[in-house]
Amino acid sequence: MLEGAYGNFKKIFFASDRVTDIEMREDILGGNITPKDKVAIDACIGCSGCANVCPTNAITMVDLEKSEKLMDNWIKTQIPELNPEKCVFCYHCHDFCPVYALFGERATIHPNDVGEVSLNLEKVMNKPFKISEDKLSFISQYLSDKTVLNKKDNGNKLEKFNKINNKINKS
Repeated sequence: MLEGAYGNFKKIFFASDRVTDIEMREDILGGNITPKDKVAIDACIGCSGCANVCPTNAITMVDLEKSEKLMDNWIKTQIPELNPEKCVFCYHCHDFCPVYALFGERATIHPNDVGEVSLNLEKVMNKPFKISEDKLSFISQYLSDKTVLNKKDNGNKLEKFNKINNKINKS
């Protein structure tokens, strides 16, 4: 059975199999250590791919108070929220993030620390990309909105994507 960070909480709170020092334990229990950001909200495109690919359902999509228009035909209405108690640090969310997997930019989600991510999303999403049919087929099954895949850099993009998507849906 896959479990998340519970084992670490047990070690911190009950000092069982502890490898942290007393000072760090006291800082954690005293709330002096703040968790690092797991999602770069401004750079996220809100595609739900990370939530759909997560094997433990540690990521849920939460509605934005106000939708954001990222570019023509792309409006972000949700962002991911990562539950550290369910996360097993498999990095599927990071590796799958289209900002990283398709556009070669820093992923907008990371189980440990997303770090500083600043992107002009419209510029990034309008950048042509090359991807194998196999990878496109795999990624397309997890995206809630396929618009991001319309930027494929060869032939009739939408037509090719629709053919692949239809094959997936038939199987």
